[in-house]
Amino acid sequence: MNSTVIPAKERPEGRHSRLLEARAAVNNILLGKEEQVGLAFCCLLSRGHLLIEDVPGVGKTTLAHALARVIGSDYQRVQFTSDLLPADILGVSIYKREKDVFELHRGPIFSQVILADEVNRATPKTQSALLEGMAEGQVTIENDTHILPSPFFVMATQNPLDLVGTYPLPDSQLDRFLLSFSLGYPDPAAERELLVTEDRARLLDRTQSMLTPDDVKALQDDCENVHVSENLLDYVQALLKETRDERWFETGLSPRAGIALLRASRALAFLDNREFVTPEDVKAVFPGLARHRLSPTSGFSQSPEEQIQNLLGQVPIP
Repeated sequence: MNSTVIPAKERPEGRHSRLLEARAAVNNILLGKEEQVGLAFCCLLSRGHLLIEDVPGVGKTTLAHALARVIGSDYQRVQFTSDLLPADILGVSIYKREKDVFELHRGPIFSQVILADEVNRATPKTQSALLEGMAEGQVTIENDTHILPSPFFVMATQNPLDLVGTYPLPDSQLDRFLLSFSLGYPDPAAERELLVTEDRARLLDRTQSMLTPDDVKALQDDCENVHVSENLLDYVQALLKETRDERWFETGLSPRAGIALLRASRALAFLDNREFVTPEDVKAVFPGLARHRLSPTSGFSQSPEEQIQNLLGQVPIP
């Protein structure tokens, strides 16, 4: 993978400029999906993980590969199937007769960016193999704990649950994904450009990395310094409280989800080169944070997305 030469001592604004170049490069590959690409970068900068639910062929794999390429990271794609085993993800210890020891053959989870493709086609036992790594940045194999590389970013795709051969993700694993969204079909202008321009795979092969993994870790630290006012905290708490009203959803958002909401809002403000979070930042990331965590109260005919938008309209902005 090609990498740019990074100065030994670079000012933070230079690193931020290359972050914007990386986002623009991904947008050049995945046409017409600027909002979703921005949310993917927010998720990465927030030290979270991303879940994409959509039909095959709309660019989920392309997004994961492009993002890994522009940040210069190790990348592994794992195709989840019904016969996939936890050891296929984590790795396995193999006895070496000549050394009289067991050596760990590390699985694909020991990469910086992982695409868990069609994650809901695997059994719950195999799905759970990702849980410890996503939550704690480490995995346990045969009673030994192994630290995962940093940054560590899981992008999982899942097919709609009404398709044959799918297993719903348990709530505990859904909660480990900071954001989720659907890519959807491209608009007519973007689809026409996809039809007549260079194949995305060839364009991706020519794309160079604009960042390094160390840059990503530094950018993640920068996001934590974005200011959050007391009024903004009041707004976040009001949103959390409203989700816990049983007239909206079966179960409201947890405190951990509230912390994730602030992290993603800080990242979005940072991407826009602002030193403070606004209520608009919170509203922009809230649907992606809430859609996979909330189920509408029984009796409602609206989708979770519609319910979330209605809820946002009920909570006044400070």
